[in-house]
Amino acid sequence: MRILLTGANGYIGMRLLPVLVEAGHEVTCVVRDRNRFQPAAGILNKVKVIEFDFLQPENAVQNFNKKQFDVAYYLIHSLDDTATTLKEYELRSAGCFVLVAVLTQVKQIIYLSGISNEKKLSQHLLSRKVVKYVFLRSEIPYTIFEAGIIVGSGSVSFEMIRDLSEKLPIIIGPLWLNTLCQPIAIRNVISYLEKCLLNEATFFKTFEIGGPDVLTYKQMLLGFAAERGYKRYIFALPVPFPGLAAYLLYLSTSANLTITRQLVSSMKNEVVCKNNDIQQIIPIPLIPYREAIQMAFERIKQNMVVSSWMNAASSSLSHLEVNQFVEVPEYGCYKDRKFMMIDKANIEEIAGRFFGIGGNNGWYYADYLWKIRGILDRLIGGVGLQRGRRSEIDIESGEVIDFWRVLLADHKNHRLLLFSEMKLPGDAWLEFSIVQSEHHCILKQTATFRPKGILGRNYWYLMLPFHYFIFRNMLKRIAGTNNTVLFKE
Repeated sequence: MRILLTGANGYIGMRLLPVLVEAGHEVTCVVRDRNRFQPAAGILNKVKVIEFDFLQPENAVQNFNKKQFDVAYYLIHSLDDTATTLKEYELRSAGCFVLVAVLTQVKQIIYLSGISNEKKLSQHLLSRKVVKYVFLRSEIPYTIFEAGIIVGSGSVSFEMIRDLSEKLPIIIGPLWLNTLCQPIAIRNVISYLEKCLLNEATFFKTFEIGGPDVLTYKQMLLGFAAERGYKRYIFALPVPFPGLAAYLLYLSTSANLTITRQLVSSMKNEVVCKNNDIQQIIPIPLIPYREAIQMAFERIKQNMVVSSWMNAASSSLSHLEVNQFVEVPEYGCYKDRKFMMIDKANIEEIAGRFFGIGGNNGWYYADYLWKIRGILDRLIGGVGLQRGRRSEIDIESGEVIDFWRVLLADHKNHRLLLFSEMKLPGDAWLEFSIVQSEHHCILKQTATFRPKGILGRNYWYLMLPFHYFIFRNMLKRIAGTNNTVLFKE
């Protein structure tokens, strides 16, 4: 079956893709940036990739003319856009998708949305309903799944519940903690998405999907904590300012402020299935909430987290071309370059250290200073250090490491290039590489800062004392030696 998979490098798309490939389907993935599309090993050479932005419908004919697909998945959605732009972007993107579906003679559209039964909806849920109506008017056979909270390693809801449950022994939150929801395991979601392919019994229908448990957010937090062996106390109180609740949630979790605002507004709406019709067409065993948590942590323990919302969601690079940051500028920049001679026999071990930097592994020197910098970044609306990294041993281009975005992870040539997503008066890069010649092998570490105005220049000079000790000793730890740095510029 010929399948068009949009949002292929998103949280759901990365989980669905290997299932479709393993089933023998011919999959064409649509991504905005081909360089950030890093599927699991062995997948890339089995799929076709089209680089296309659904916010630019004028390029649709050029990219999709004379192509044909049987089924097209619409898995595009951004939590990171503001309420004023969210509806506009969703309408434009969904309209472009329908145009592409017509051009390519698609026989079925499959869309994953959110449960939206209530009349007064948040901007987040309303934007998803807007997309639904675009598909309903398209006259193309559609299958729409509306889900509540999706429970799986790396999902935004899972990671936020994990942050709150593991970090706060006492949680005082707004009354929406008593709102009902029906969480569903990611494995069940993927099963529905895969088993409805050209299933005519699902054509022109909308299905609500959820797990077997209907819980309040408070019960979900307590259940998560109990599963992890923690005793937690949660109190729901009236909070007159929703923005305050969003800000406190932002400070306590790895999500950014825009996302927490969207989610807090959505948590006022009950997301409970009113029917279970899908089970009559696609009968699958539904996974209970706590069992879904256990399954998620099994994948985390084995470093088998396939996708993470942090890598898929928009960041401070939202609506920018990431490629423009891959080539580190030379002019108008301050640089801290440090080099160290290393033994050729230790190249893979040393490269493994810098590819494993951040997250639970830390930054190899003065982790407390990195944590303080992360806290300061969070206080002014930045991402901080709380995002961590998807895997402690694996990293690919496009993923996140704490408050850095991985622009390049070249394992073959031993080069790692990071771009800062923290709040800064300028742009910052951090690069690690190993350079070999006939007689020498050198570990290079380069911090680059392109200041914006006088404030940026002052910031660089203010940080110089910290850079001297941090970068110098970090390089030593990565090299695995206490020798002095060979030379620096």
